[in-house]
Amino acid sequence: MPEITSSFYAYLSKLRWIKRWGLKRNAHDENVMEHSWEVSVIAHTLALIKNRYFAGQLDANAVATAALYHDITEVITGDLPTPIKYHSQEIKNAYKQIEKQAELELLNLLPIELQQDFQPFITQERMPEEHILIIKAADKISAYLKCQAELKAGNLEFETAAARLEITIGELNQPEVIFFMKVFAPSCGLTLDGLMKTY
Repeated sequence: MPEITSSFYAYLSKLRWIKRWGLKRNAHDENVMEHSWEVSVIAHTLALIKNRYFAGQLDANAVATAALYHDITEVITGDLPTPIKYHSQEIKNAYKQIEKQAELELLNLLPIELQQDFQPFITQERMPEEHILIIKAADKISAYLKCQAELKAGNLEFETAAARLEITIGELNQPEVIFFMKVFAPSCGLTLDGLMKTY
């Protein structure tokens, strides 16, 4: 066993302190760590739906793992709100370069023998395109569900974001996403009492 130390997981543990939706008033705070878990389980489900119903051949476990790591660069970059990230092509390109550099820096924190194992989950360039599409869809669905929860709490600050995400998700044209939104999304707005009544 090599006598080395790595701060990789120390960095990852800080994701719980990075708040999402920083420029909006939130009824319920959300951090990057909990968001990553939600995106992971949604992406895993989307991959399984694609395989079972739409002749996909995805490695659902690899998709779920990559989704867990999909926002780890934010421990270096912070969470840049979407309207700013895509405000102009120049900002978008610059942020992509920053993300790419952050991926490399985090990867280099790992013992060298493990870096190739983590690369397909951390470095977007090494990820299969089909995995990226599923994870991006899961990310949008997670954001949409967050917006719906905020609206249910009476927070109209999320009204525009919710409407925009609904359009974006509809335009993805991925059958597994349509399936998820019809089968799973509606009950996400129910209270525990409401959920118990569905049994």
